[in-house]
Amino acid sequence: MAQPFRTSRGGRIDRARPIRFSFNGRSVEGYHGDTVASALLANGIHLVGRSFKYHRPRGILSHGPDEPSALLSVDRGPGRVDPNNRASVVEARDGLKTLSQNHWPSLEVDVGEVNDLLSPVFVAGFYYKTFMWPRKFWDKVYEPFIRAAAGLGKAPVAADPDRYANRHAHCDVLVVGAGPAGLAAALAAARTGKRVILADEGPEPGGSLLHDLTSQIDGRPAAAWLAETLADLDARENVILLPRTTAFGYYNHNHVALAERITDHLPAGGGQAPRERLWQVRAGEVVLAGGAHERPLVFSDNDRPGVMLAESVRVFANRYGVLPGRRIVFATTGASAYRAALDARAAGAEVTLVDLRLEADCGAEPAELRAAGIEVLTGHTVLGAKGRKRVTGLVVAPIGPEGRIGASRLLSCDCVGMSGGWTPAVHLFSQSRGKLVYEPGLDAFVPGTSAQAERSAGAAKGTYDLAACLAEGDAAGAEAAGSEERRALAATPTATGFQPVRVMPTNADPTKVRAFVDFQNDVTAKDIKLAVREGFHSIEHVKRYTTTGMATDQGKTSNMNALGIVAGQLDKTLPGVGTTTFRPPYTPVTFGTLVGPARHALFDPIRTTPIHGWAEAHGALFENVALWRRAWYFPKPGEDLHAAVARECKAVREGVGIFDASTLGKIEIVGPDAAEFMNRMYINPWAKLEPGRCRYGLMLKEDGYILDDGVVARVSPECFHVTTTTGGAARVLAHMEDYLQTEWPDLDVFLTSTTEQWAVIALQGPKARAVIESLVEGIDLSPQAFPHMAMRTGTICGVPTRLFRVSFTGELGFEINVPSDQALAVWEAIMEAGRPHGITPYGTETMHVLRAEKGYIIVGQETDGTVTPDDVGLAGMIAKAKKDFVGKRSLARPDVVATGRKQLIGLVTDDPKVVLDEGAQIVADPGQPIPMRMLGHVTSSYWSANCNRSIALALVADGRDLMGRTLHVTTPDGFTTATVAEPVFLDPKGERINA
Repeated sequence: MAQPFRTSRGGRIDRARPIRFSFNGRSVEGYHGDTVASALLANGIHLVGRSFKYHRPRGILSHGPDEPSALLSVDRGPGRVDPNNRASVVEARDGLKTLSQNHWPSLEVDVGEVNDLLSPVFVAGFYYKTFMWPRKFWDKVYEPFIRAAAGLGKAPVAADPDRYANRHAHCDVLVVGAGPAGLAAALAAARTGKRVILADEGPEPGGSLLHDLTSQIDGRPAAAWLAETLADLDARENVILLPRTTAFGYYNHNHVALAERITDHLPAGGGQAPRERLWQVRAGEVVLAGGAHERPLVFSDNDRPGVMLAESVRVFANRYGVLPGRRIVFATTGASAYRAALDARAAGAEVTLVDLRLEADCGAEPAELRAAGIEVLTGHTVLGAKGRKRVTGLVVAPIGPEGRIGASRLLSCDCVGMSGGWTPAVHLFSQSRGKLVYEPGLDAFVPGTSAQAERSAGAAKGTYDLAACLAEGDAAGAEAAGSEERRALAATPTATGFQPVRVMPTNADPTKVRAFVDFQNDVTAKDIKLAVREGFHSIEHVKRYTTTGMATDQGKTSNMNALGIVAGQLDKTLPGVGTTTFRPPYTPVTFGTLVGPARHALFDPIRTTPIHGWAEAHGALFENVALWRRAWYFPKPGEDLHAAVARECKAVREGVGIFDASTLGKIEIVGPDAAEFMNRMYINPWAKLEPGRCRYGLMLKEDGYILDDGVVARVSPECFHVTTTTGGAARVLAHMEDYLQTEWPDLDVFLTSTTEQWAVIALQGPKARAVIESLVEGIDLSPQAFPHMAMRTGTICGVPTRLFRVSFTGELGFEINVPSDQALAVWEAIMEAGRPHGITPYGTETMHVLRAEKGYIIVGQETDGTVTPDDVGLAGMIAKAKKDFVGKRSLARPDVVATGRKQLIGLVTDDPKVVLDEGAQIVADPGQPIPMRMLGHVTSSYWSANCNRSIALALVADGRDLMGRTLHVTTPDGFTTATVAEPVFLDPKGERINA
């Protein structure tokens, strides 16, 4: 019959909504609400994969995110194939295609299983010992073989067609985990009116309450309390519930990253909705209630399909209506497995329970099971499992108080539920930099001192009793919200406690026992012991040598057993061994979630100015500058780059040119302390700069090297309009914010990026004033009223403007700042007004030539991160009277004031037609032996139509002392000679700019 292991009733699945998907081409039936794992088990499919190293048959170990073995490739449609999905968390839906991994030619018959026969050779660290000789084999044999064998699953080759979203959110309280403690915490915090986000990785909030059929909370079934609590939270406007959302990273300042799965469970893939969403949450307080992970028992062949965690057997039976087997043996060292055994018996399974603890240490649980007709074997150890592709039996034996093992007995079964205790999920707490402490009574590391505004509650803190979890969650939520209110909830007592055992006692030869600790990476107990014997005493070294805890589950089921084995071998306590490092992500996260919308056109987004369309329509060719698409030059028919640039340069010098400078970074600095802030950020003084005046500003890094430059206008006593380089806008704003927030929080200053607010039209040339004088109102454009480096506010073409009298060409110039949405109209009006004057639009290449003729530097071209103000001839800008500014102390460093530093100079080639290559190296003597001593390099080089020759700027060691000297510059064919000159090639007195 279909789904032979499905119970006739029960579970939270919707039996009225059947689904069908495939596993390795085989049709699998299930119900809405199933996971792939529960549906496979319902259909009697236990063999779902092969292990990484030995290719041993593997089944489903867990019901949750700690699943190490049942990793599947999931095909959701064209381009939507993902490897290494945990069957226990993938929601089953119609049409889904799933495939097992790591085998050939098939899951049933895998030739890689020969590795299992060679396991005595493939011990821990075998690759370190084996692939050493002969040395020449490494590159062509060993490394290619290892790389080919490494990894699980096959990476998709088709482009991902899905869309991914990214959201930033703020809340007062973030609760991670919606089990009993998390729900109580969220409810307590929500009652205060604070903003609460409750995130849980499952499709349905509730945690352990989803499969708890017997407990009561405040006199009603746990399921009823759960439904009421969720309805209460859902009705509150101050609460955001996020199911299917995993908190995978906890970073500084309570920044928690969440991955929300939105459409994978939907039959049609969700239409246009994003597949997943990355939430970046800044929380005032965080409550961690992520529960705990059950530990496997370590015994011979404990990895057989059908051997799973005891609580997972309970979950499959109660939540999904699936019995993983008809004859189930529970093997345990603690109390929680007794409840799982009772629930499995109630669901119709034949049950036996084996407990390593002596009868006297077990409390009342054995009697309760025996009353239900379950055989209970206390004081028994597990010697091993039988079966190959599915467990067929469990070999057990009594063990006396002195540790002596008696006669063995085979318990026939088709499923084993094992429980070696519980380990709190402290991963996020550790990521937050909190300090763990070892609790001997729990045999676990639990949250200790918090490093951030965080508190843990419930099983994540080592509290396993239901009533205590609820109380702890309520207190944590109330404290996080700043409330003193506490609400006590009565609940059915929970059976807790266990006897820690690292490896189950056995009478077999321990060197031959294959008892697995890490199921995904095939690490056995004897591998870990071997690593210790070979000198690896640090747990981090053991982890890397054996690879235990390094699989995709990050050791959720293996870490504590591995730590215990190492501690036993070293005769140390567990705190003496310590823990490995918990790193994000908590569980695997898709690349799509991390990348979000930043792909295709948005990966490297192109920004355009309001004038872009006009430039495109008028034949401009473009270049990318930082993220901007800028007009490079405007060729006329028959012109190449050089001809067009030569024409544009002549037009600016002789008439008037118009240039789109909107890409300049712009930052508004406002506040009573704005001038003081400017004084600290820039090398030159600002306190006495009058409103309506401009100043060229130079900004340094802490190391004294130039970071950025730009013209700054003082709009009012408390307002500065700062410009930056096109590519440096974001960097400069971040630099300023960093100092304002961390070094000078006492300054009353606000920083606002206005790059997109203002478009900038640069009008340059001797006829510039004549072009705009009829368009400007409210501003006297005469040289006396509006001198160079002044700023005025008024209107142009009826549009508000901040008009700067500045120039990056050395000509009479204006930079017209207007609102971006009106820039095109202003541009077109200026073009029309300039037509009688022969106005010429020009691009970035011409701008570079014009500024080089005047020796103006460009940060990033004349600077390379190691250039100081003095190196480029700007030492005179440094305010001598200022007590301090960023980078001032570094300017006194010995290496900064030493002779021999590269200095900015001009170069004129002996052959005026030779244009040097930018980046070309410079030497004094081309005949010197190799390696030659390089004096410097060319930073900028152009053909200047206005100078009728080539010009170049360069950084040369002690360059200012070499004026008139002949140097040699590399060319593709050898060297050419050039003479050192002043770096100003046109109008050295600066008369044209003041016209």
